[in-house]
Amino acid sequence: MRVMGVDPGLTRCGVGVVEGVAGRPLTMLGVGVVRTPADADLSLRLLAVEQGLEQWLDEHRPEFVAVERVFSQHNVSTVMGTAQASAVAMLCAARRGIPVALHTPSEVKAAVTGTGRADKAQVGAMVTRLLRLSAPPKPADAADALALAICHIWRAPAQNRLQRAVALHTAHATKGRTA
Repeated sequence: MRVMGVDPGLTRCGVGVVEGVAGRPLTMLGVGVVRTPADADLSLRLLAVEQGLEQWLDEHRPEFVAVERVFSQHNVSTVMGTAQASAVAMLCAARRGIPVALHTPSEVKAAVTGTGRADKAQVGAMVTRLLRLSAPPKPADAADALALAICHIWRAPAQNRLQRAVALHTAHATKGRTA
């Protein structure tokens, strides 16, 4: 499974591509950030994020895109920019027919470190270990993008089994009512 993780942001949008399956060693295929100047017009910044993500999609051809689910912060302008960058990432994936998964920051931290309250340094250290890197990816947005991809690879099999079970249960329940 090849997953592109996206840590959305307008100034720095983290991107990381990881390949592997749950229970086996994972491989980092690429990591970086798409940057936009803070003083540029919002529409041009969103266009730059879109163009940068399209280049990553072209180069790495992921099967899934995992995006950090935007949560409310105290700074509304920050959360708005994050939400807009997140929407651009989802749009780029949808345009190509690539499934998108949203993971909360605490889900990602728990998957990678074992605790949903881990700090950025802990996440970076575990990403470094899990991907057998010589140093943590910089900036932290890049490490977070890799953590999103790892989280999805590890959680996807369980999520798929759960979705199939719910669908099967729903089908049986519906069949019972119509009989």
